[in-house]
Amino acid sequence: MQRDGLFPVSVQAAKVKGKPEKGARAARTAAPKPLEEGGRKRRLFGRKNRKPKLQDSATWMLQLANLLRSGMPLTMALNSMVSISGKGISEEVAVGLKQDVNEGKTLSEAMAKNPIIFNEMSVNMVRAGEESGALEQVLRRLAEHFKRFAEVQSKFTAAMIYPAIVSLVGFVIVLFFMTFMLPKFTEIFDNFDAVLPKSTQLLMSVGELAVNPVFWIVLFVVVMACSILFIRYKATENGRRRVDNMKLRLPVLGKVMRLNLFGQFARTLSTLLTNGVPVLTALRITRDVIPNVVIKDAIVEAREAVTDGKSLAEPLARSGLFPRLMIDLVRIGEDTGDVPGALEN
Repeated sequence: MQRDGLFPVSVQAAKVKGKPEKGARAARTAAPKPLEEGGRKRRLFGRKNRKPKLQDSATWMLQLANLLRSGMPLTMALNSMVSISGKGISEEVAVGLKQDVNEGKTLSEAMAKNPIIFNEMSVNMVRAGEESGALEQVLRRLAEHFKRFAEVQSKFTAAMIYPAIVSLVGFVIVLFFMTFMLPKFTEIFDNFDAVLPKSTQLLMSVGELAVNPVFWIVLFVVVMACSILFIRYKATENGRRRVDNMKLRLPVLGKVMRLNLFGQFARTLSTLLTNGVPVLTALRITRDVIPNVVIKDAIVEAREAVTDGKSLAEPLARSGLFPRLMIDLVRIGEDTGDVPGALEN
């Protein structure tokens, strides 16, 4: 074959009469399925690039801290984490961390290669724990931080569910009245041939529209167009700032959102400062964690003021966003040298 310039491209077993040998049948049975392996790799890749839930991150950090507390070296602990990785942080990510640490990198450097899984706050806190020799304590604080954030998010969602249900039930009742009950009253009034007030006539006209399918089609098109315009406006820098400012000023929901954002700011900054992260870096990371643009701008101004040598409480008070109690606690913390403890309160 080589002399003729031929090369084999595939090999197939010859068909023979009779039963195949047990060894050949076993070999074919044990042959790997490349398509399934490829599918598994694709699934693992998809999981790797998915952001874990806060509770999953807290569980992972706590498990790693428990292994380090038991006396395991970091490489052995990461090897154990490969087998106990859950749905939040995939096995592929744990394998990557183990390989990077075995190659001589620090855990923070290995975590920084997965920014979707481990945010900048986690990386900086782990780096500070490595430098101070308190990695296990830092991992426990991170786990506690993520756990508390998950609880706050759960409470915030629960607080929003009740008004959403009340609004939905109210809308259904009004819709039922307009489409079923009001037409019956209209027939009764028509039989009486009475002169109705303007408000009642207006209500009757709205009821006639509610039973017309064209009205709902037009309403759906208008709502979709307004939604698209709102999304495009919110995507702009000025639009997002105005929308976020409007959220903070809502009558009832605005207060709940402000309390949630202020608590998120205080807990994040306190956790970073407690673990030895420099104040300027901690403010920058806190700014990235906060989702509201208006509060982001206030944090940027506070960071610039601290860079110029001013206190943290002064620019926070000048912004007019943060509550007076928080500003007073920060000012007392600066006087006593315990800003993280003041923010925890």
